[in-house]
Amino acid sequence: MKAVVVGEFGGPSNIEIAEVPVPSPAAGQVRVRVRAAGLNPVDGGVRAGVFGGAGQRIGLGWDVAGEIDEVGAGVADWAAGQRVVGLHYGTVKPLGTHAEYVVLDAGAIAAAPATVDTVTAAGLPLGGLTAARAVEQLGLTAGSSVLVTGAAGVVGALAVQLAARAGLVVTALAGADDEAYLRSLGAAAFVPRGGAPAEPVDGVLDAAVLGEAALGFVRDGGVYVGVIPGAAPAAERGVTVVEQEVAADGEHLARLVSLVDAGTLTLRVADTFDLSDAAKAHAHLATPGVRGRIILTA
Repeated sequence: MKAVVVGEFGGPSNIEIAEVPVPSPAAGQVRVRVRAAGLNPVDGGVRAGVFGGAGQRIGLGWDVAGEIDEVGAGVADWAAGQRVVGLHYGTVKPLGTHAEYVVLDAGAIAAAPATVDTVTAAGLPLGGLTAARAVEQLGLTAGSSVLVTGAAGVVGALAVQLAARAGLVVTALAGADDEAYLRSLGAAAFVPRGGAPAEPVDGVLDAAVLGEAALGFVRDGGVYVGVIPGAAPAAERGVTVVEQEVAADGEHLARLVSLVDAGTLTLRVADTFDLSDAAKAHAHLATPGVRGRIILTA
């Protein structure tokens, strides 16, 4: 099968389309025939060597949408032919979801949404699980105020929707052209990039990874939640600082799927590329102003 890998770190030109053996599921695993897979910023980081793994051939891709092709021993809840979405967690791995087939733990998948196509569904797992976990870790009650930075990005836009659904009063921080879109997702207020909220907020969900600048928007004793491990600022003024890390969680993913099917969680696709054009997709990922998930189709 074809798989997107990187053997030497660098830019998009370092992307390789390799011919590799089709993987087989072990006990407790399923094999998915990949139809679409999200391209995330973390993939660009892996390609550039941010997460290590020098000297290895590393497979790229975390998000996947497709159908189960084979189940491993002991898997009773899934069968071949079922449409699923899933998350293949891990930065340094021999194969990722940017391939024609991928093996996942059975607990890392959920039934695919019925109301959106496979390409759109492929943008849900990593962004959705990251946003949902971050909103939960804010630990705020309904009526509390939260600022979402990078609100027009994939994680930010999902966080705006989930936070508003939880009853939080959301202020979205993004580019000036994104105001109407973010208000349509449930933001009660908007701050253009480079600005600041009118008053300190109870919490910040820092999808843009602004760090100390975002921490400064939080009231004394409030909460700051980052979305990248190791990138959060030092705590100050009694502010609780949380560094959240996503996990492959099929049950949680299924709850997000139900929100998509209910029409209360919307997904946005920026562009699609064939798997063989992965290098072009990586180059596009670095283009300023991309809105929505870039999807590879296999």
